[in-house]
Amino acid sequence: MIQGVSNPAQVSPVLLWVSPVLLRAPQYCLRVPTVPRGSPVRSRGSPILPSYPKYHPGVSKPAQAAMPLEPLVCADTTTRVSSVLNRDGKQFGKKHMFDMSEETCWNSDQGTYQWVTLDFPRPVKVSQLHIQFQGGFSSRLCTLEGCRAGEELVKISELYPQDNNAMQTFQVEETVLEKLKITFENSTDFFGRIVVYHLGVLGERL
Repeated sequence: MIQGVSNPAQVSPVLLWVSPVLLRAPQYCLRVPTVPRGSPVRSRGSPILPSYPKYHPGVSKPAQAAMPLEPLVCADTTTRVSSVLNRDGKQFGKKHMFDMSEETCWNSDQGTYQWVTLDFPRPVKVSQLHIQFQGGFSSRLCTLEGCRAGEELVKISELYPQDNNAMQTFQVEETVLEKLKITFENSTDFFGRIVVYHLGVLGERL
């Protein structure tokens, strides 16, 4: 019996009716939201502020980003090559390795070893070498040597390019130098000729 009502017949049938859907579907029941473990908890009206890492004395900070690499070959760089095909410097000369054109190249003459030397106007730190051969006229082994002005060349590293037409990038041991020599020791051409469409030296000017 409902308290305060003497005659149950006087109670509106609406008050006694409960939806069967609510009785059968517990997903409609109100639930108190739970906070996942580790989540920040805040009171009503107070914002959640982002947290930042704290650095304490004796704890090293994250390392700064490395300096971006820059092209080291410029107008003041002196370039020499071992040979030029038919001594035709206009069509096959050394300058074509740096003109960024896909139509021109340095083409060496015949010989066992071909090489390129670069004399920079100021000390540089070399980090990368970019080179694009013509397939069939590449070198399976490239030796890098370098030195400061007035010193003897010292071997830096050996590179093993693939025999294709793609631009190839090589990481080299960072070395401070003013002169760089690249020797092509194992040509894929029977007569020892080398064809280079692009040569790039990247690093940092000091």
